[in-house]
Amino acid sequence: MPVFENNVIKEILAKYRRIWAIGHAMSLMGWDEETYMPEKGVTERSTAIAELRALYQELVLSDQFVSLVEKAKSLEGLNDYEKGVVRVLDREITIAKKIPPQLNYELAKTTSEAFVAWREARSKAEFSIFRPWLQKVVDLTKQVAEKLGYEEHPYDALLDLYEEGLRLRDVRSIFSILEPGIRSVLEKVISRGYFTVRSPLEEAKYDEQAMRRVNERVLDLLGFPRDRARLDVSPHPFTTNMGVNDVRITTRYEGLDFKRSLFSVVHEFGHATYELQVDPELAMTPIGTGASLGVHEGQSRFWENVIGRSPQFASLVKPLLDQELGLTRSLSVEDVYRYFASVRPSLIRTEADEVTYNLHILLRYELEVQLVGGEIKVDDLPELWNRRTEELLGVKPNNDAEGVLQDIHWAHGSIGYFPTYTLGNIVAAMMRDAFRKRVGDLGDYVAKGDFGQIKSFLRDFIHRYGSTYAPKELLRRQLGSEYDPNALLSYLEEKYVKGAP
Repeated sequence: MPVFENNVIKEILAKYRRIWAIGHAMSLMGWDEETYMPEKGVTERSTAIAELRALYQELVLSDQFVSLVEKAKSLEGLNDYEKGVVRVLDREITIAKKIPPQLNYELAKTTSEAFVAWREARSKAEFSIFRPWLQKVVDLTKQVAEKLGYEEHPYDALLDLYEEGLRLRDVRSIFSILEPGIRSVLEKVISRGYFTVRSPLEEAKYDEQAMRRVNERVLDLLGFPRDRARLDVSPHPFTTNMGVNDVRITTRYEGLDFKRSLFSVVHEFGHATYELQVDPELAMTPIGTGASLGVHEGQSRFWENVIGRSPQFASLVKPLLDQELGLTRSLSVEDVYRYFASVRPSLIRTEADEVTYNLHILLRYELEVQLVGGEIKVDDLPELWNRRTEELLGVKPNNDAEGVLQDIHWAHGSIGYFPTYTLGNIVAAMMRDAFRKRVGDLGDYVAKGDFGQIKSFLRDFIHRYGSTYAPKELLRRQLGSEYDPNALLSYLEEKYVKGAP
C-alpha cells in the first residue's frame, strides 16, 4: 500500500494540490470543448486554457516548489512511491523550465483554434482550411523540440513528452521487426480468406438509440462504475480523467457498421479502467495517473482487441445485440466473430483491423520524423500520405478526410504521439501472455463474463502503481521486458493464421 512518510515529500504533496487542481480544471474544460461546448465558445475557451496553462507552469516553477523537489532529490531512504513523486516532478520541472511561458501560451492558444479549423476541414474534406494552422503547429513544435534538446534527432524530444524514455532508435528497432512480420501475417490471412470475408453487417444501418442501449449494456457487462465514470458523444472518441473518481469516455454514432461505435466504447473502457484502478492513496498526487501513453494504450488495446475481438466475447454479447439491434439475429456466433475480427486493408486508422493497424502508425510516424527533421513540408503531406498509404496498404484515399485529415492529433499539437499506439498493441500482447502464465486462459474468463477477475489481475499487475515507475521500468518489473514486438507478432499469428480453419 502506498505510504508517504518523508516530511519533505509530504510538504511537496501539500503544495502540489493547487497544481493538481489547475490540471483538473483544464481536463474538464478540454472534455467540454470536445463534447458540449458551443462552437463559437472557442474564442474565450482557448484564452482561458492558455492562461491556466501559464498559471500551471508558474506554480510548477515557483522557487519554493522547485527547491523542495531539489531537496527531495538528494534524500536517501525514500520508498518507491516517494521516488516516483520526485522523478515525475523533476521531469515536469525540467520540461517546464526549458519551454518558455510565451511559447507554451502560444502553443496552447494555437492548438485550441487549430482544433476548430481541423473539424471544419475534415467535414469539408479540404486540407487547405487546416493547412495554415498545421503549419503554425509544426513550427511551434519544432521550437519545443529545440528548447527541450536531444542527442540524436529532434523527434526524440517529442517522443519523450508522450513516452518517457522513448527514442527514435527504439521506434525504428520496433518497426524493423513489425513491418516485415505484419506483411507476412497479412499475406497468410489474405491467402486463407477466412477473416477477409465481407460481412453484411459492414453495410447495415443501425438505429442510434438502439446502439446507445447496446453500448450502455456492454459497459454494464464489463463493470463500468457509473458513480465514477460516464459515456458521452464526440467527433473523435477519447478518454479524459479528472481523478481516480471521475473518468469520462466518449464514442460516436455514424449510423453504419455498428462495430465502429461498439469497439470505440470497449477501447475507451480500457483507458478508463486503468485510471479508475490506480490506488486511491495516489489520488491528487503526481503519480496518481497512468505511467505513459504507451502503457495506457496497452490497456485499451487489451480490452478492444484481445478481449473484444475474441470468439468468446462475440458469443457473450450476441444475445444483447440480437435483442437491441436485431441485425445479428439471422447470423451465427461465428459470423459475428468474423465481423468483429475481420482483416482487410482500409483507409481509416481508427477502423483498421489488428493486423494492418500498425502500418497506419508506421505511415504517420515516418511523416512526423520527416516534418520535424525538415525533410518535407506541410504542403507535401496530402500527396505523400496518399502515396505511402497505397504502398503500405494497397488502398488510396479518395479525399483529404479519408487521408491526411482523419486524425485529430496534429490539431492538438501531439506530434510524437502516434508511435505510442503501436507500443500499446505490443503491451496488450505482453499482458495477454502474462495473464496466461499467471492466471489461465483468458478466453475462459471472457466466455464466463468474469471480467472482475481480469480487472483484478490488471489492477494488481499494472494499474495500481499509477506512474510510480517509468514505463520501461514498469514493463521490465511486471512483464519481464520492455516493448517486445515479437509478442505482438506471435499473438497475431496464433489468432489470425493458426486460428483460421
